[in-house]
Amino acid sequence: MAGQRADARRNYAHILEVAQEEVAAYGADASLERIARVAGVGSATVRRHFPGRRALLEAVFREQTETLCVHARELMGRSDPRAALLDWLDALAAYIASARGLAVTLLPDGMVDEDRGTSCSTELSMAAQPLVQRAAQAGAVASGVTATDLITLIVGIVLATENCSDPAAETSRLLALALNGVSPRT
Repeated sequence: MAGQRADARRNYAHILEVAQEEVAAYGADASLERIARVAGVGSATVRRHFPGRRALLEAVFREQTETLCVHARELMGRSDPRAALLDWLDALAAYIASARGLAVTLLPDGMVDEDRGTSCSTELSMAAQPLVQRAAQAGAVASGVTATDLITLIVGIVLATENCSDPAAETSRLLALALNGVSPRT
């Protein structure tokens, strides 16, 4: 993008902004034509920047995925490994719940970024795994639990709650229930 003209960079940023809003409202099936119309550009301009739906959805996810990865690294400095992991999982769940219809793309077999050969879910798993390992070493997570397991759990909860009147609140409630367990320790 660095070699693009200024207007092309602005178009890209505006299309991406519109796409984020449309995907949040309509899910992964958001119309590329509607995105172009709302952005005030032609369909060809959208396709020039995003050759297909997969490229567009990856771009929609990219910024937040990177933010969540950075957040995971920042949380490694926290003194309480369990609280750090729970903070990150809450942030991830809130994001997935807010991007209605996109949870399925974060399943381990989800979208692939052809340029990097990794998916958003793989990047998130790699970023969160040190938090999980640290929590396991502290006895706060069962051994053998992986970041991928926890992401898949959250995706399942989001998919189960996306049609609730308040999916974010229900996701948060069920995630807390799952993480605390259904049987209190005595």
